Amino acid sequence: MKVSVALAAYNGEKYIGEQLSSILSQIGQNDEIIVSDDNPSGNTKAAIDSLGDGRIKYFEGPARGVCANFEFALSKCGGDIIFLCDQDDVWLPDKVKDVKEKISLGYDLVLHDASITDEKLNIEAPSFFALHKSNASLIGNIIRNSFVGCCMAFTKQVAQSVTPFPGDLPMHDWWIALAAMKKGFRIALINKPLILWRRHSETFTGGKTTLKQKITWRIKIIGYLIPLCHGKDQ
Repeated sequence: MKVSVALAAYNGEKYIGEQLSSILSQIGQNDEIIVSDDNPSGNTKAAIDSLGDGRIKYFEGPARGVCANFEFALSKCGGDIIFLCDQDDVWLPDKVKDVKEKISLGYDLVLHDASITDEKLNIEAPSFFALHKSNASLIGNIIRNSFVGCCMAFTKQVAQSVTPFPGDLPMHDWWIALAAMKKGFRIALINKPLILWRRHSETFTGGKTTLKQKITWRIKIIGYLIPLCHGKDQ
């Protein structure tokens, strides 16, 4: 099974080298990392080029926000298994192996646990799952999303089924998980931290949202989910 890693970057030069090194050490020679850079005038490409690894494929992003950047990265992925990836985390050594094992058992989408750290990778919360009471319920995840992209991987069939994204999505990872559930794909949770999820002052996603935003987002995403047919081929 060929692995593709879809990494959406934006001013990623500070941490992206460490992140890419943690990935390259556990993927095969025929696997690939797709980097879609939404600020190509920055120094992200220079940081990537310094690694000198042909498995990293660099593209200038669409510059239309995080969701569009990930959707563009997904469109460039040629693998059988696709991992979503942020630019500033660190993958732990068993991540690819453990996820591939789950997918080989017939699961279509995998969510694994993470240890939350500060910018220097000091662990602040050893388990995101425990902190968040993560689950694989459709209704439960509409109410409170457990599916963060940096902890997700899925088959190319899932990727094909949930794209193109609806317009004006609040979160790409939330949509992928909910749409996959609605369509009947098999979901697995791995109760083991497989990344160090770095949270810092420059983190682009995961900021504070108002109650009004949360309600508006849920109304919007329910509206997108309602027309979806149950069935992987739809």
